Amino acid sequence: MAVRMLRLMKVARNPESVHAPLAGYSHQIELTGSGRLLVLSGQVGMSANGEVPGDAAEQFELALANIVRNLEAAEMTPADLVKLTFYLTEPVAPERRAEILGGVLQGHAPCMTLIYVPALAGPALKVEIDAWASAGPADL
Repeated sequence: MAVRMLRLMKVARNPESVHAPLAGYSHQIELTGSGRLLVLSGQVGMSANGEVPGDAAEQFELALANIVRNLEAAEMTPADLVKLTFYLTEPVAPERRAEILGGVLQGHAPCMTLIYVPALAGPALKVEIDAWASAGPADL
């Protein structure tokens, strides 16, 4: 049996009463209506065969690629992302982060948070990214 749902509406806002975003993100995204919400576990910079690059920027890029693969499996795209939380154990140059994000997001500006942490689930891991996405109906 197919269930028909309306698309979740996403309204991004940057209130004038709050400072301008420091990079390519939105301060808030409001979801209204009904549709699909996808919540991903933290994605790390590890390839499908278990390899982990030593460079944090490479791990950042790979973690985002893993998010894209998860979105594709749910028939979503990076334009459906509403929230990204980045956990890093060491810095990735802001310019490099912006370049990598720009290649994935293509001008889309989800809400974002960056947190530096002392360690992640394994000693080789330097990057983990949580993601939330919303999209329109799917046949259930």
